[in-house]
Amino acid sequence: MAKQNKASQPKPESLNVLLEEVRSCRHCEANLEFGPRPILEASNKSKILIVGQAPGRRVHESGVPWNDPSGERLRKWMGISTDDFYNPRLVAIVPMGFCYPGKGKSGDLPPRTECAELWHDRVLAQLTEVKLTLLIGQYAQAYMLGDKRLSNLTETVRAWKDFRPKYIPLPHPSPRNVRWFKNNPWFEDSVIPYLRRKVKSLRNT
Repeated sequence: MAKQNKASQPKPESLNVLLEEVRSCRHCEANLEFGPRPILEASNKSKILIVGQAPGRRVHESGVPWNDPSGERLRKWMGISTDDFYNPRLVAIVPMGFCYPGKGKSGDLPPRTECAELWHDRVLAQLTEVKLTLLIGQYAQAYMLGDKRLSNLTETVRAWKDFRPKYIPLPHPSPRNVRWFKNNPWFEDSVIPYLRRKVKSLRNT
C-alpha cells in the first residue's frame, strides 16, 4: 500500500478549536430541562485531569466548574489554591457529562452518556501532558477504569494504591457524603496526604 504523502495527511486537531466545538454542542438540548451549557476546561499543558460527574445547578448558572461547596472540599483535598485550581496549564476539568442533567428523585440525574460518546476520546487525546487523573465518583471510575473497577465505589477508593501513579479514585466531595467520610476515616488518613503530595509535586514542576 502506498504511503500517504504529507500533504494528504489530516492535520492534528487543535484543542482550542475542539473546546469551542464542545461548548457549542446542542446534541442533548431536547432532553435538558435547563438547556445546554457545556462546561469544561483544559490545556495542552494540563498536568492534572479531574474527571467528575456533571455540573450541578449552581455550576450551570455560573458557568464555572466546581464553583460550589463540593469544589471547596475538592480544593481542600488537593491542597491547592483557587488560582491554581482554575489554571488550565495545571488542571484540566473534563466531567463525564458537560451539561447539568437536571434533578432526579434523590439528587441530580446521572451524567448523560452522549458526552463521552461524542467528545471524550477526542478531548482526552489532546491532554498528552497529564500525569495524574482524579476519578471522582462511580461514573468516572466506571468509564476510565473499566473492568479494573471493584464492586462498588467504596472498594474502588479503598484500593487506590492499585491505580497509582496514573489514577486516584475519589468519592464525590459533596456535602451529602459527610456520612461516608465519617464511616471511612482511612480515606482522609491515607488517600488525602498522598493526593496532596502528588499535586504539590506536579504544581512545582
